[in-house]
This record gives sequence, C-alpha cells and structure tokens, in this order.
Amino acid sequence: MKSLIRFFSSVKLAISLIIIIVVVSILGTLIPQGRPEADYASRYGGLAPLLSLLRFTDLYHSPGYIGLLAILALNTVVCTLTRLGPKLRRTFRPKLEAEAKGLLAAKDNGSMKTGLGLKETAAAVGQALAARRYKIREKVGDRRLVIFGRKRTLGWFGSDIVHLGLLVILAGAIISSLFSFRTMLNLQKGKARPVPGADFEVRLDRFDTDYYPDGQNVKDWRSRLTVIAGGRDVLTEDIEVNRPLAYGSFVFYQSSYVQDTKSPLLLFEVRESSSSAQAFQLKLRPGQSAAVGQTGLTLSLQRFEPDFIRDEAGLITSRSEELNNPAAQVNLSRAGEIILTGWVFARFPEFSLTHGSQAAQATVTFRDIQPGISPDFSIIEAARDRGVPLIWAGCGLLMAGLFIAFYWPTREARFLLEEGKGRTEVFAAALGSKNREALSSEFALMIKDLRGRL
Repeated sequence: MKSLIRFFSSVKLAISLIIIIVVVSILGTLIPQGRPEADYASRYGGLAPLLSLLRFTDLYHSPGYIGLLAILALNTVVCTLTRLGPKLRRTFRPKLEAEAKGLLAAKDNGSMKTGLGLKETAAAVGQALAARRYKIREKVGDRRLVIFGRKRTLGWFGSDIVHLGLLVILAGAIISSLFSFRTMLNLQKGKARPVPGADFEVRLDRFDTDYYPDGQNVKDWRSRLTVIAGGRDVLTEDIEVNRPLAYGSFVFYQSSYVQDTKSPLLLFEVRESSSSAQAFQLKLRPGQSAAVGQTGLTLSLQRFEPDFIRDEAGLITSRSEELNNPAAQVNLSRAGEIILTGWVFARFPEFSLTHGSQAAQATVTFRDIQPGISPDFSIIEAARDRGVPLIWAGCGLLMAGLFIAFYWPTREARFLLEEGKGRTEVFAAALGSKNREALSSEFALMIKDLRGRL
C-alpha cells in the first residue's frame, strides 16, 4: 500500500502525465475531430481506419484521454493529501520549543539583554510582534519563556489551493469529454430551426459576407440570430467568427456558409474584335440571356460550374461546391446564329475553351462572381459544454493559489526569554521560505522596535 501511495504521489508521474496529455492534445489539434469517415479517407488514405480505431478522430471523448485526466487527478489528490497532514499539524500544533544556540544559528537572528523582568520583557516582545500583526503563542518554562509569532499562515497552503484548482479544471475537462455537445446547424434566411437537446429554436434573420478587394476571398461573415423560446423572440444578436452568441448553456459560433452556386450572378465583359470597340459588361444567372448594347449580339449563360474539372471520361463536372475554379458555358450569337460558344474561366480570364464559325469577331471574358450574393445557408456551430464553468472556477483557484504561494508567504518569529541574576536575556530569530529580503528587513525593524521598548 505504501509503495502504491509513493507511486501516485510522485512528482515524476505528474510531469510524465502532463507531457503525455500535452502531446496527445497537440495530435488532437493537428487531426481534425469529428469529421465524416470519407473526409479522413480522402485526407489520410490507408491510415484512416487506424486513426479511427485509436480514436484519434474523436480524441477528446476517447476512454484513453479521459483515463489520462483521471490518473492525473488521482496523482494530484494523493500528492496533496500526503503533504497536507504535516502542514495542518504545523499550523494548529506548532512546536513551541527554542534553544539559544539554534536561534542564533538562523540567518536572521538577534540577541539583547535587559534589566526588566521576564513578564515586562515578554510584554514588550508581544507589543513588537502585534505591531506587525503577528499572532502570538507562548510556552512558559522554569525562569524562561518561549514566544512564537506567525502571520500569513495561508501562504503555506498556496500550493494546495493550486492543486485544488487543478483538480477542478480536470473535473471540468472530464465532464466536457463525457457530456459536451457540438453540432452544425445549416440555417436558411428567415427560417427557424430547433436546437438539438434544447427547448428553443434559432432563426437566421440576416447574413452578410465581406470580401477583400480582390472580390474573391472572404474577409468576414456575419449572421443575425434570433433565439425563440416559448413561441416568442427572446434574444437577437449579430455573431461573427470570433464573436459567438451565448444563451443558456449553449454557445453559437459562426462557422461557415453555403454559397448559392446553383444560380449566382456572374459578371461578363463582351468586346468586339475592333481595337476601338466598346467593352460591354453584363450580369447573368444560369439560363439567362441579354443583349450586348446596340451591337446586335446576344450573350446567353448556359451553365455554371463552381469548381470546373474534366473527369476520366472527359465529361465536365464540378469537383466541389466551393468556388475554387469557377467556369461558365456561354453562347454569343447574332441574329440567331451562334458565333462563339464554350467555357470561360473567372480565375484564368486569358484562357477559354471557346469556338464558333465567327469566333474571331468578338471575345467574352468571365470577370467575376458578383460580390455580396446572399447565400442559401449560414452554417452555425451549436455547442454545449457543461464543464466550462468548472474550468473557469478552477483557473480562478489556480491563480489565487499561485498568488498566495508567491506573494503571501508565511513568516515566523521565535523569541526565547531567559531570566537570571536580575536581568532578562533575549534571543530571537525569524524564519520564512520566500522573500527573504523583505523578511530580513522586517525582522531588523522589529528588533530595533524591541530595543526601544526595553
């Protein structure tokens, strides 16, 4: 039993566990968590089944990770309890013993002689200690008196408060691992959707997308959400990527959006071959046509692919719904005759797959996808983490414990008064484990004060 206690109270065990937890947490950060199996298969190939088997794809909810936290908590409890007993005995039952030789061997010591009696000298020592808020205990012997003073007793327990804070944090982390809840909500503008595991709904009132000057890359997303509880609106707030909405035990984060890639508004530039010809800009959706000024030309948008690719069979399709390689199939006609047809690309305006009987008469350039298109959905992450309050409370305890341990150290002073031949001899020493310079300065002032009182 003693060997088991020594093992779980080992500082080496605590350090090893912390290192392992940090390494495993880094892996959990590098490996996306909670994704569909197809995502892991496309990203990691043959390693995907092994990662799933080892629970690296759901690491923070795995028995192994929770077990590491539990062992660290057990180590912290045993370590604290084995050291707490001696501290409590020292606090409530201090040894009121002192010898002149031992006191004079301390780093901060002093001695003096006075013609006052033992009782009068003890009163002066008590006043000098009380002036500096030391709590006093005395032990009377044969023609001798030991006076023990102590203040800031809580400083001894700073490390124990740190351990308590760590335990509360670990408890919160374990609760989060076991009971945390996260899900993605695809919210369509103007429509409400119930939140799984909650008794309320959320509605997307508005969604805005800000672009960088290139008009392609997204700078920010903003969703205006309304919480509906009991059939009425109870909270409306705008959220952004780094500014979530909190309601009850849930927090809602702006995660992403689904853009309208089925019928976006596309911007084209049409120019006849003449160098002096005017360039005309037209905005079309798939299936729409528009006249090109007074030129007699008509531009038709036949098809749009957000991520253009030719598959192995040579068929044109879209690799994804993201705007990675936007391409448009267009027809340019005059008097019903197609003079140009084919594909033009937004990212590569100089390249096209166009042809026609009179293709050299005009050019069509795919300039842009109109910024500010209203997406179909805003993707919101709804999270409920019951361990968060405990984690914050544990952080507060940990910080308080560190402050107490480093900035509120316990100080002790011992005085031995020995009476003989009509005078009293005083021996004194100060003890403290931290901030020795401040202790030495205070002890020197205390001795000076005492000399003035005797």
